[in-house]
Amino acid sequence: MGKFDITRINDGSNRPPRLEIHQSMWAMMELEAELSLEAKIERIAGAGFTGILARVPEIDTRDEWKRLLKQFSLSFGSHCFPFSAGDLSAHIQHAADMDMLYVNGQVADSFVIGEEAIDLLGGLAAVSAAHSMPFCVETHRGKITQDLIRTVQYAQALPNLRFTLDISHYVLAGEMTEKQEKAEPLLDRVLQRTSAIHSRISSGEQIQVDVGYSDAMLARYEQWWTQAMRYWLQGAKPGDVLPFVCELGPAPYAIRGQDSRELSSRWEQALILKNVAQDCWKRATVE
Repeated sequence: MGKFDITRINDGSNRPPRLEIHQSMWAMMELEAELSLEAKIERIAGAGFTGILARVPEIDTRDEWKRLLKQFSLSFGSHCFPFSAGDLSAHIQHAADMDMLYVNGQVADSFVIGEEAIDLLGGLAAVSAAHSMPFCVETHRGKITQDLIRTVQYAQALPNLRFTLDISHYVLAGEMTEKQEKAEPLLDRVLQRTSAIHSRISSGEQIQVDVGYSDAMLARYEQWWTQAMRYWLQGAKPGDVLPFVCELGPAPYAIRGQDSRELSSRWEQALILKNVAQDCWKRATVE
């Protein structure tokens, strides 16, 4: 592999740049029946997902995790919540034996703004470079990327800042039930810096609704995801990977009825999102 590129997730291979569709382990919680770790991973692989996003496994389960990831040929991305550059460094060192493809971070917190936020994000990027470990800052409510305006300001100040794109949080925080002309140029700046995608559809009133909630809403997400893929393909090199993570959370993200049961199957919804991602990728690579 050549010199480490902080802006790219790369598996070190000579394969053409590609989309990989992963499943969130958080999204495997509280499904129709609680499954064992092995059953969850077997189900994920059997459905055609090629990787998993999860917190770093505890030491007592780590050998099982590594065995199962190898057995089912799944890549692994880790999830962390850094308050400081030191937190990210410790996370990477703690997970050194996990053969991580990348680290996704929800950076604390929404009250860190301006130069303080830029310094923190710059420090995290420096840790990423020092460890040769790709690190993507997730666009998330209640975190350092609380709103579009500040997030774009950080991107302008930090040329190497890369995002895990989760548009659902901005749609909800901005009550973007319809297209908002002022938001689109800001969203486009974030799309240009996207290195990973988390898929979930917000209605603008609820954080997580079914894919079939609204054809018009789905079309907006498809446009955003496809455009992010197009930007990512610009300058993509052999071995580059764009993770698209299906991340449908349990309640209270999932909506429950009066009988306390979720209104739909998150697993079936994840499979639908997987197909949507494949369609977006086809459009991004052909059109």
